[in-house]
Amino acid sequence: MLSEWSVECAADDPVLVVPWSDPSDEAGVRRFIDLRENPYDLDHLPEVEQHPPLMHALRALNAARSPVFTAKCDAWRLDAEELEQLRLNLDVMVEEAPAGFASYIDLIWRERSIFASFHQQEQMLHRLTRHATLREYPYAMLDCVIRPAMVDLTGPPQEGFAVSLYVKAVGHDPQSAEENWAAALDAVVGLLRSKELAFG
Repeated sequence: MLSEWSVECAADDPVLVVPWSDPSDEAGVRRFIDLRENPYDLDHLPEVEQHPPLMHALRALNAARSPVFTAKCDAWRLDAEELEQLRLNLDVMVEEAPAGFASYIDLIWRERSIFASFHQQEQMLHRLTRHATLREYPYAMLDCVIRPAMVDLTGPPQEGFAVSLYVKAVGHDPQSAEENWAAALDAVVGLLRSKELAFG
């Protein structure tokens, strides 16, 4: 699996604020849902209903033993421009991969000292991308971005960093692209919960 990571922490880069809500959504559907406290609220996420692999990922990442929890997510079919860029990155031909699929999940580290530490999150992404590269998923890519975050759930607001986790894949048709994405996403979630990434 092609794996890389980057940083978007400049003054004009967006900050992930948790909890969040979409002011343009009058129904109040698009908002932060704490899946640690309310795992059954997965049913309220339309992305999950349409893409069961995303549901399994969110369930695993918000489980009691997970070192992270999730703040936002989405999944989509790649448009022509995104698909062309991903094919270039993966070095595959148009005929080989005319379809693509992707998702992102924003992650917050549960341990406050890690959440607040850019250096420790940097170390985590070094490990994650190194281990992901060893996985045999030639049609998939992992792209991680460290970004600033503010969490105001219990006690005083905490400033730190979040990770946006992008998993993208191509395939010879839309179904195979989604299957390649699902397999890669499952592998990445497994790595995030594995001992290889544990701090100590």
